[in-house]
Amino acid sequence: MLGLSVLIMVFFFGLKLFEEENKTLTKKEVIEEDADATTNVIKDVSYRSKDVKGNEYILNADEGQIDLSNNKIIFLTKVDANIIMMSGEVINIQSDYGKYNINNYDTIFSKNVMISYEDSKVDGNYLDFSPSRNSLIISKDVVYSNQKSSLKADVVEINIETKDAKIFMYEKKKKVKIKSN
Repeated sequence: MLGLSVLIMVFFFGLKLFEEENKTLTKKEVIEEDADATTNVIKDVSYRSKDVKGNEYILNADEGQIDLSNNKIIFLTKVDANIIMMSGEVINIQSDYGKYNINNYDTIFSKNVMISYEDSKVDGNYLDFSPSRNSLIISKDVVYSNQKSSLKADVVEINIETKDAKIFMYEKKKKVKIKSN
C-alpha cells in the first residue's frame, strides 16, 4: 500500500513537472514570435503629401526599413515616385534605393535613377530631391535625352517650379557632351 501511494505521488509529481516544463516552452515560443513582430521592415511602403502650393508627392516602394538611429528616416528599395504639379504635369522618378525623410519629404534616390517628364528622360545614379528647395539634383553618370538631343554631364539641377535646369561638369576642363538626334 505504501508503495502504491509512493507510485501515485511520483506519477502526479512527474505530471506536474511535465506541465511546468510545457508552460515554460510555450512562453519561450511566444517571446520568439514577439521578437519577430518588432522588426523595422515594412512591405509595400506608400507616402502621399501636398505642399503649400498644391503640388502632390506620391512615393511607393517595395520595402522600407526604419533607421534605428533616427525614426524619421526610412530606407527604401525599388522606389517609384510621382510629383504631380498643380498644372497637371507629372514627373516620375524610379530608382533601386531611396532614403526618405518623413518630416520634410526630402528624398535621396540612388542606383539606376530615372526621371521621366513629358518627352524628356534623365538617367543617373544619385538624385537629391527637396520639395522645400524646389529642386531635383541628379548626378553620377547623368544622361539627359529627349526627341531632339541627348547630353552627358556630371550634374543636372532642375527647379521643380520654374523647370529651369543647370547642367554642368565638376571639372572646368571637361565639357558637357551634346549630341543631336
